[in-house]
Amino acid sequence: MPAPAGPTVQLFGLVDSRPTQAALRFFKERRVNVTFVDLRRKPIAPGELRRFVERLGAAALLDTQGRQYRDLGLAHMSLGDDEIVERLLANNGLLRLPLIRFGNAFTAGPADATWRTWLAGTAK
Repeated sequence: MPAPAGPTVQLFGLVDSRPTQAALRFFKERRVNVTFVDLRRKPIAPGELRRFVERLGAAALLDTQGRQYRDLGLAHMSLGDDEIVERLLANNGLLRLPLIRFGNAFTAGPADATWRTWLAGTAK
């Protein structure tokens, strides 16, 4: 069976995360092929996280509105990029979800406008 035609995105998230569910729905409604990685079953690989950090910066991946961020008292700490990456690898609950990769383009968190731009660029 041939591979499905059209754009493909790689989406990292949690099944029970509202932003992840919204992103999955967004791409499904537009018939985009999604490779979903449930971070509860398979944590993000250090190399994959590094790619997001290189494109977006470590601070952009940190969910500063989340409960775990508050519970760990991170709002009162000054963290460098390396420290943020270490904490993100140790605790998926600190990630700003969903993390989405579309070729060489990356987003962290809900970014409907950016996703629309990506898809508009693939339309023929």
